[in-house]
Amino acid sequence: MSDILDDNTKDGSVIPVRFTRLYLTLLIILAVLLTVGQGLTQWRLRAVQDELYVIRYAALQRHQSQQIVKQVLQVADAREQTSFAENVTALRQVFPMFERYHIQVRQGQADNPKVTIANSDTVQRLYEGIRPQFDAFRRSAHRLMHLQHLYEVKQPDIQYSIKLMLANEKPFLEKMDGIVREYNGEVRSKLTLLRSIELYLYLFTVLALAGIGLLIFRPAARKLKQTFAQLIEAESQTTAANKKLLNVNRSLKETRQKLFEATKKQYQQEIDDQKLRTSYLIAGQEEERKRLSRELHDGLGQMLTAIKLQIEGLEASLARAAASEQAGTTPYAKNMKTLKNLVTQTIQETRTISNNLMPSVLSDFGVVPAIKMIAEHDQSESFDVTFETNFTSDMPRLDKNVEIMLYRVTQEAVSNAIRHAKPSHIRIELSERANDLLLLISDDGQGFVVPRKNQENGMLKQKPEINGSMPHSPELRPPSQGLQNIQERTKLLNGKFKLQSALGKGTKIQVSIPYKTHFAPHDTY
Repeated sequence: MSDILDDNTKDGSVIPVRFTRLYLTLLIILAVLLTVGQGLTQWRLRAVQDELYVIRYAALQRHQSQQIVKQVLQVADAREQTSFAENVTALRQVFPMFERYHIQVRQGQADNPKVTIANSDTVQRLYEGIRPQFDAFRRSAHRLMHLQHLYEVKQPDIQYSIKLMLANEKPFLEKMDGIVREYNGEVRSKLTLLRSIELYLYLFTVLALAGIGLLIFRPAARKLKQTFAQLIEAESQTTAANKKLLNVNRSLKETRQKLFEATKKQYQQEIDDQKLRTSYLIAGQEEERKRLSRELHDGLGQMLTAIKLQIEGLEASLARAAASEQAGTTPYAKNMKTLKNLVTQTIQETRTISNNLMPSVLSDFGVVPAIKMIAEHDQSESFDVTFETNFTSDMPRLDKNVEIMLYRVTQEAVSNAIRHAKPSHIRIELSERANDLLLLISDDGQGFVVPRKNQENGMLKQKPEINGSMPHSPELRPPSQGLQNIQERTKLLNGKFKLQSALGKGTKIQVSIPYKTHFAPHDTY
């Protein structure tokens, strides 16, 4: 059997095919044995049960015969004269039942329950031997059952019938006892045979189970033990491999995390460098604007002022000379006036350019007066500009870079609105909310279409037109160059930029920066 298992496990199967077939065959044999044994036992027990019903009827013959004799004696007793009719009636009831039962058991039958058995030859012979006594009982009982009066008992044929019944009572009882004993003996023999058969079936079943245990379960248990040992060894190897893989995976994760941190650090460094370069660029731009503003104001502005003063002095001298010569206006008086007006406009434009490059009010008084000056200077008859703030005069000045950023954002936003939006009202609001400085510039102009992604992220990717010109259809595309400048300035201070606009509904620009870190004593520009 072990050779069968060894041969069949060469192909990698855990339970061999022949092992399975043998196991199923032995199980089927065991099931057949148990089924046959149970069926045979039930069949023999049913047969024995039927025989017991017939034996009960046969044993009842003895009692009924004695009861019949008793009734006959009571009928013949003169002292039972008052009960004569009752005794005859009782005899008429008992004997037909006795007669029917005797005929049935002789044929191996019973009424309740209705069963039929085959009497053995010995029992048939015994019933043939008891037939004379039964016939004598029947003749006597039939004669006595026809009695009508007590005096008929004294008739010779009645007396003969009584004596005949009494003479056959004892032989009938003895032979009936012999029949019952024969029935009992046969039943005991059948039960003994049934016990022997069950014993043999039991022994065979035990042998079958022992064979299954020795030929199947023992080799299978040995083979399963080997298989479990192999599985445990494989599990140990798998566990060791998993540990190695986990270590490798952990190393890969650590390497990936380090690479990610290095890449993130490099990217952040590049962003910081870009911010620093942009900051230097804007700072240089502001310094250049300040230098140009100072030169325009101190150099060109003073020179133009001196020219204007000289022209005014020359105009006064020429006027006095002309007045002394003749009354009226000299031919060059009109040209002198035009020249003076032109010089005056040049001085005013120079001051405006100087103020836009770096307004002195921003450096002297702060961002609030500077933005208020933008609102007052840019409004006209076609639109108005309003400015609101919750800043108070006792609040400390903001950092220089913050003030410049707020001023330039306001300047750029208002300029874009005036040039492109055609508004009737521009509203500027500077406020302190929670932990942020909030700058809001809104107008009721024609607006433009902002892409959804750009609107959500507050970013604009549109390239500026050549020579700084705006798009052909301003209502369809935003003036992105100025808005990109606003975004760059906002990002330098770690702020947030948000743009909202729609056709016919105006434009809203919102800039927020952390303000607590920027309140400080004001530096000189």
